[in-house]
Amino acid sequence: MAKSQKTADRRAVVEQMRRQQQRQERRRGLLVLGAALTVGAIIIGVAVWQTLKAESQNSGGLATVGVAEADAGCQDVVARPAEGAADHRDVGEKILYKNVPPANGPHWGPYLQGTELRKFYSADDRPAVEQLVHSLEHGHTILWYDETVAEDEEQLDEVEALARRFPSSTDPTDKFIAAPWTSEDGAGFPEGTHLALTHWSMGGTNGNPEGQQGVWQYCEGLSGSVVESFMEQYPYTDSPEPNAP
Repeated sequence: MAKSQKTADRRAVVEQMRRQQQRQERRRGLLVLGAALTVGAIIIGVAVWQTLKAESQNSGGLATVGVAEADAGCQDVVARPAEGAADHRDVGEKILYKNVPPANGPHWGPYLQGTELRKFYSADDRPAVEQLVHSLEHGHTILWYDETVAEDEEQLDEVEALARRFPSSTDPTDKFIAAPWTSEDGAGFPEGTHLALTHWSMGGTNGNPEGQQGVWQYCEGLSGSVVESFMEQYPYTDSPEPNAP
């Protein structure tokens, strides 16, 4: 009888230990599951936030990007006689331009097209200035940003967001390029400014009897409203070769 009791006691202890082990395993499983769900929720949350951020940056008109026109510290638009129309040079030739950044002048013969032609370039993938000038001849407005902007993540994000407001590669009214201007390209912009809008004007669209002109506007900060006004005043049709890419 005593032996049977001892056997029963041992079985009870073993059963208790087994149940306790099962509870511990379930608890560990729940902890692992909870951790996995937490990580998954974080990943999903980040993805959703990035999507919403991208949608926010892509939504709205130009005026929603950057600061108001009055706060951009922009100088008056400057126009000077243009030169270099159809003056095509060999690829690789370094051309010294009179103005910084150029709004006209001699340029390489091959022009940007297809996948080469984009709305936003960084210092790592930007084409040669001599090719970008050819795009100016074709009616593109170029927003040049200096190294101060390039080194400021927030400002650079705004420039890229503005470039996304011109999504079409076939609609000529979206002929816009944002590109960096570096110290290797030439002198800096006028003191206190870090952005420059340039356009190669044919002259006729705006009733200019003097013919082709280079057009510049320098700004301290980015204003989508300024860009919009500039491109309305100097549309792609006001260029030497508006029907080219």
